[in-house]
Amino acid sequence: MLGSQATTSHVLEAKGRVIALDAVPLVMGVLNVTPDSFWEGGRHFSVPAAVKHACDMVEQGADLLDIGAESSRPGSDSISAEEELRRLLPVLEEVCRRVSVPVSVDTTKAEVARRALDGGAALVNDISALRFDPEMGQVVAQKRAGLVLMHMQGTPKDMQQAPHYEDVVEEVRSFFEERMRAAAAFGIRPEQILLDPGIGFGKNLDHNLDLLAHLDTFVRVGPPVLVGVSRKAFIGSALNRHVDERLMGTAAAVAVAVLRGARVVRVHDVGEMRDVIRMVDAIARRRNRPSPMTVMPEKQSVKDDR
Repeated sequence: MLGSQATTSHVLEAKGRVIALDAVPLVMGVLNVTPDSFWEGGRHFSVPAAVKHACDMVEQGADLLDIGAESSRPGSDSISAEEELRRLLPVLEEVCRRVSVPVSVDTTKAEVARRALDGGAALVNDISALRFDPEMGQVVAQKRAGLVLMHMQGTPKDMQQAPHYEDVVEEVRSFFEERMRAAAAFGIRPEQILLDPGIGFGKNLDHNLDLLAHLDTFVRVGPPVLVGVSRKAFIGSALNRHVDERLMGTAAAVAVAVLRGARVVRVHDVGEMRDVIRMVDAIARRRNRPSPMTVMPEKQSVKDDR
């Protein structure tokens, strides 16, 4: 199935904004204001640098922005809500003043989410899927924010210590259904939700490849699917490439994700991946058109000149 062609009209509702997800898949630009993220590595840690990069990504075609102030790379330690807010708010509030696209806050803490939503964010990207902070669901429901429910086995500190599944695709699918029920208990509607299979979060190379190959399984759960593959370690493992050399591997993974039905792709290289998405989507849309070989020309009368 070429999932880029949505068979159902999808929208994402986020604090009164209605984001259409049934045309070309959307690009979510990543902005990490941390000193230790696996890719930026602190290069956008100052407020002016972070705000400039956010504006640059919008100019390059980002449809949404995702701002995080706590690293979730494998082996990372959690930080306090106070430290996360100190890093986050000056950047997020200024970005929200400067750009018109919806902004997501990448956090697992209810207080950080609340302050970010009050500061202009429209979505919460919760890598714990409402599991780490019992108040997160209430915050999202009260603010009527968009919500990303992501699958992760373990925590960022220990998630890559021998992850194991009997059937990774089925277990992630079942996790999504359970988490949607948990969200519904807070009054969060399916129209507010994006599902993220959590590539690289408690998965080995084979797990990640299986999730991408069977992404359409999660599309059938209901809410639109978001995928984050950008420059991740599984690409490095598959291709033996350093993080600085994973652009083409990222492009291939993004292409497969779009073909398998992803409606939002979270990336660092916005301009390049926007081109990948648009090209793949343009090709996929031809699947809905009749093949020239199947269109029989009308019979024409032929004058017999004999």
